[in-house]
Amino acid sequence: MQWYFVAVLLTVLTSSQGILTTLSQSNGKYEYDYATVPFLAEVFKLAVSSFFLWRECKKSPLPKMTTEWRTVILYPIPSIIYLIHNNVQFATLTYVDTSTYQIMGNLKIVTTGILFRLFLGRRLSNLQWMAIVLLAVGTTTSQVRGCGEASCDSLFSAPVQGYMLGVLSACLSALAGIYTEFLMKKNNDSLYWQNIQLYTFGMIFNMARLALDDFRGGFENGPWWQRIFNGYTITTWMVVLNLGSTGLLVSWLMKHADNIVKVYSTSMAMLLTMIISIFLFNFKPTLQLFLGIIICMMSLHMYFAPPNMLLDMPVTVKPDEEREKLIEVSVDRRTHS
Repeated sequence: MQWYFVAVLLTVLTSSQGILTTLSQSNGKYEYDYATVPFLAEVFKLAVSSFFLWRECKKSPLPKMTTEWRTVILYPIPSIIYLIHNNVQFATLTYVDTSTYQIMGNLKIVTTGILFRLFLGRRLSNLQWMAIVLLAVGTTTSQVRGCGEASCDSLFSAPVQGYMLGVLSACLSALAGIYTEFLMKKNNDSLYWQNIQLYTFGMIFNMARLALDDFRGGFENGPWWQRIFNGYTITTWMVVLNLGSTGLLVSWLMKHADNIVKVYSTSMAMLLTMIISIFLFNFKPTLQLFLGIIICMMSLHMYFAPPNMLLDMPVTVKPDEEREKLIEVSVDRRTHS
């Protein structure tokens, strides 16, 4: 399976995620406990990975599976980073509004590139660095509202704590992705065995969150496992399957591609969501949206296109060929004389 096919599929699924979540609401509210969706998505990913690992184990040779505790103990770390990141997100939203937070979230594009270089030692060309910055500029441009609106004044009026937490949130998001890529490429273990370890700890952390929510609420609605499917509809199950499938595709990209491909997929998905929302939710397109799309497409071309397509490279002539051409020219001159 080619990585660009998986990247396109990830873009489509990620763009539909927000749309399905919106459609799952009833009169603007969730009839189900939204905290159960990530838990069921982890269960789905764990079941799919277990099935494919079982199929691999029936073949010869057997897939490689490292069971040393020094390796296994590394797999809860992404869940811990995401747990801290979620708390930082809530803290950031106490200082800044939603629009400012969304715009600041684009910093994770640049921080992913920086951590990609620092922790994974992957070199990027100057054109690729420019492309990453352009992607951040393009996504930000598409989210900025008209300067005539009152919300435009709030972009730079938040307390400094809000901006510091926003930068921290972007760094944590990038760090979780970079660390996951490091785990997936650390050895030649089966992708599905690595997924099982990741999703087992992810499921445990989601169960802990559901139990903590019950404890904080005084078990007013009963324990979470008794109401886990309350209010679920076909659309809600589509949200679960979408979220689970997205996670499986991301793990595949972490194993066979890299974080930058994932960043481009999710960024393009955001733009695709805006375009689809024009037709589904009467979203009014803006000049900023069209400019953002153009900038992001330029960034996509700059990062992935071969260098000879971006620059007019001088034609290099080998010394032997150059000597032969000089001999041919001298012979022609003699015949004409």
